[in-house]
Amino acid sequence: MRVILGSDHGGIHLKQELKFLLEEMGISYADEGCNCTDSVDYPDYAAPVAQKVAAGEYDLGILVCGTGIGMSIAANKVKGIRCAVVSDEFSARMSREHNNANILALGERVVGPDLAKSIVRTWLTTEFAGDRHARRVDKIAQLEG
Repeated sequence: MRVILGSDHGGIHLKQELKFLLEEMGISYADEGCNCTDSVDYPDYAAPVAQKVAAGEYDLGILVCGTGIGMSIAANKVKGIRCAVVSDEFSARMSREHNNANILALGERVVGPDLAKSIVRTWLTTEFAGDRHARRVDKIAQLEG
């Protein structure tokens, strides 16, 4: 599994914590930035992560900003991306199992590091259920044109 990470200044600290988790899990990852605490624009980091996941360069992506919302909105503009903002383990599991989410968005100001790690672990280890859910995901893809 190959994962790509991205954050803005509001998510940089949580992104660092998630790198340690990925290393602990033995998962290969890349960091698309940002790597500073100066104010930056989240679409500048969400877009390249989403584009690389959509192109198949990475299997999954994780984006972090203050709330996860801005990153999610920006990522979901890229064709083929299903980015879910998650703040609990159940939603993380359902976003993969039912929606086949390929990018996870987290809010550093919403979830603490321990909960975020548990969410990411759940998200990364949950498989898409397929079956009736595949039909629904296909219908989402049709909306992209």
